[in-house]
Amino acid sequence: MSELLPNYVADQWITGSGAGTGLVDPVTGEALVRVDAQGLDLAGAFDHARRVGGQALRALTYRQRAALLASVAKTLQANRDAYYAIALANSGTVKNDSAIDIDGGIYTISTYAKLGETLGDRTFLLDGEATRLGKEPLFQSQHLQVPTRGVALFINAFNFPSWGLWEKAAPALLSGVPVIVKPATATAWLTQRMVKDVIDAGILPPGALSVICGSSAGLLDQLRPFDVVSFTGSAETAATIRSHPAVTQRSVRVNIEADSINSALLAPGDAPGSEAFDLLVKEVAREMTVKSGQKCTAIRRVFVPAASYDAAAQAIGARLAKTTVGNPRNETVRMGALVNRAQLNSVREGLATLRTQADLLHDGASRPLVDADPAIACCVGPTLLGTRDPDGADRIHDIEVFGPVATLVPYRDLPHALELIRRGQGSLVASVYGSDAATLACTALDLADSHGRVHVISPDVAALQTGHGNVMPQSLHGGPGRAGGGEELGGLRALNFYHRRSALQASTTVLHDVQPAPSA
Repeated sequence: MSELLPNYVADQWITGSGAGTGLVDPVTGEALVRVDAQGLDLAGAFDHARRVGGQALRALTYRQRAALLASVAKTLQANRDAYYAIALANSGTVKNDSAIDIDGGIYTISTYAKLGETLGDRTFLLDGEATRLGKEPLFQSQHLQVPTRGVALFINAFNFPSWGLWEKAAPALLSGVPVIVKPATATAWLTQRMVKDVIDAGILPPGALSVICGSSAGLLDQLRPFDVVSFTGSAETAATIRSHPAVTQRSVRVNIEADSINSALLAPGDAPGSEAFDLLVKEVAREMTVKSGQKCTAIRRVFVPAASYDAAAQAIGARLAKTTVGNPRNETVRMGALVNRAQLNSVREGLATLRTQADLLHDGASRPLVDADPAIACCVGPTLLGTRDPDGADRIHDIEVFGPVATLVPYRDLPHALELIRRGQGSLVASVYGSDAATLACTALDLADSHGRVHVISPDVAALQTGHGNVMPQSLHGGPGRAGGGEELGGLRALNFYHRRSALQASTTVLHDVQPAPSA
């Protein structure tokens, strides 16, 4: 029987008391490790994190906590080879896709280490200037932010076991808030190994970082009023979290990132053969195939002028046809597997539903796999659908197929395109491709209210742009409406979630004495 990975709670490595859930290689079907959380003292784990971890972290300044993050990044960097091996076996990803998760996580930690350094030797943050409360300036109000005296619970998705942890943990730890992470079971191995390496290195104070692998049963029951919970996953699970007494009765702060039907738009006036057209085609094909389309930010709908529909279908299909799919251990393979059989079945079911209202423009399911048995491997080729009736095809605007699938959509004019994009009911990101600066600026502003990020690509930034689906720590990650309504990252804005704002009303003398130390 495969190894049972231990959990780390209350500064102890503890294996669950159950048989555990097996993790498998999605390409070969090989059993890898098992995870289980039965029998853990969850109440004790949460109390220890709050009481021991929180107190130790809050005693440090932002600069000191930033130094801890820098050390975490160095430790993870030293163990990259092991992480790549785990990602290959457990997630079935090619090396470039693993890098997005692993190196992306390390980069995010390093970014917050540098940001924390700018905050200096402070233990709290000022929020604006002091404001007088009457005619005389002696009695004033000063808003400030202090670290919440609770624990940060992260319930993460399967597609980014590294980045999903560290993009949340970096700002939490920098804020002075201890972390308990519950990774998605299917890919928990990488998260657990990273936490183990950090714990073994003795970098963080006791109680600052915990990991619980396996079932999430009972975790939400442990949350108390000053705790926070951040979730990435399905809208159904998000609804369950929002309706839990911890949120409805104890007012636990919650951040949600849920389903998102992201869009790419080719602006009017950029015909086939233009640089903007080629940039859109290249990015759509890349977003469909990176991590086998298993990204919350992946492009799901592609909007082009009606006159460009056929040319776009041909150009995108030609690029997809060059993508080899199969065992990522073969150097010729450019796209690996979906994470497991359940996800493969979900993609197939979603495709069947979309095809009731959309045509098949490029069939990825018909291509042979490289060094992989189709009866075992959870692989599916990239599939491009299309519809000439975008107003009547409601399913393409409502259903996200979490895999290498996108739908091409023609539009009459720009107002029509914007109307169709908004039928996604709020998304993480939309990208706009064009050459006219005025049109791009106007379109970006029109999309900003319904998207957490608007990625605008013109030929002058073709070699500089970071990619539609790449989440940079300097920019906001999140989105309104069906995307969950949450906000993460965005530089130092991420610290807001882990702080509590308060207004101090006092004399100018008192307020002067509570000023934080200078950042320099």
